[in-house]
Amino acid sequence: MPAAPQSPARTQSAGLAPERSLTQRMDALKRANEIRTRRARLKRDLKAGRAQIHGLLLDPPEYLLTAKVFDLLLAVPKYGRVKVNRILTHCRISPSKTIGGLSERQRNELVSYLRR
Repeated sequence: MPAAPQSPARTQSAGLAPERSLTQRMDALKRANEIRTRRARLKRDLKAGRAQIHGLLLDPPEYLLTAKVFDLLLAVPKYGRVKVNRILTHCRISPSKTIGGLSERQRNELVSYLRR
């Protein structure tokens, strides 16, 4: 039986990310862990009432731009999955939308809805 054809090398195939050096991977891991830690602290502050969701939505810090709106709203007291889904549906926002991906209309509509 003839041998199966070999697939092209990883560096030549289209669609794959380029190889990263160990230091690059470690730097990315350190940055990702720092972002996770800051988001967890922020969610605890939201839950305890030490931070307000309105200000975070209107002027989000850099580490919050890639966080999901759904996850951030879940950290607000008295907001569960059903209420958060209802709010997002009312404001015409996808549950998978990130804070940084919100349009100006979506951002303003969400803040005005939450201030009621």
